[in-house]
Amino acid sequence: MEIAFFSGLALVAAVSAILVVVQRHAVYSALFLIISMGALAGIYILLQAHFVWVIQVIVYAGAIMVLFLFVIMLLDIRHEQDPWAAPDRGRILVAVLLSTVLLVELGMAVGTRLVGGAGAPGPAGEFGTTQMVGQLLFTDFLYPFEITSIILLVAMVGAMVLAKKRLT
Repeated sequence: MEIAFFSGLALVAAVSAILVVVQRHAVYSALFLIISMGALAGIYILLQAHFVWVIQVIVYAGAIMVLFLFVIMLLDIRHEQDPWAAPDRGRILVAVLLSTVLLVELGMAVGTRLVGGAGAPGPAGEFGTTQMVGQLLFTDFLYPFEITSIILLVAMVGAMVLAKKRLT
């Protein structure tokens, strides 16, 4: 039964992720991204990763997507005027080439993971729990966590300085 739920959620996530890229209308693309994030949250539930699930729903599907939609609506993006324009063959070739390289790398990573059988750090039952995330965050990843908080603080101060210059 769990395999059926996982397969369904994985299919929904994959199809909606493809539709994010294929859609020409930015609002529809953002809505498909929300569907993809919801399917990922369902996969986290199946993995018993409750903390990661809550963060996925609150932060990404909630706050970040509201911000994306706000920016899309604020920019007032119009439809493409000439949807039947001749495609740029150079860009298509580069996209196909990079996609092929990405698929080969993904296949190699999954293949070595399946053959090698490397597991996640710590017991499998603790993956994504609040205790495991907190332990990793404040032991092994303390310095990257602090550096990230300093970078975000500098970005917020910079945004306020830039906004202040425009207002005065």
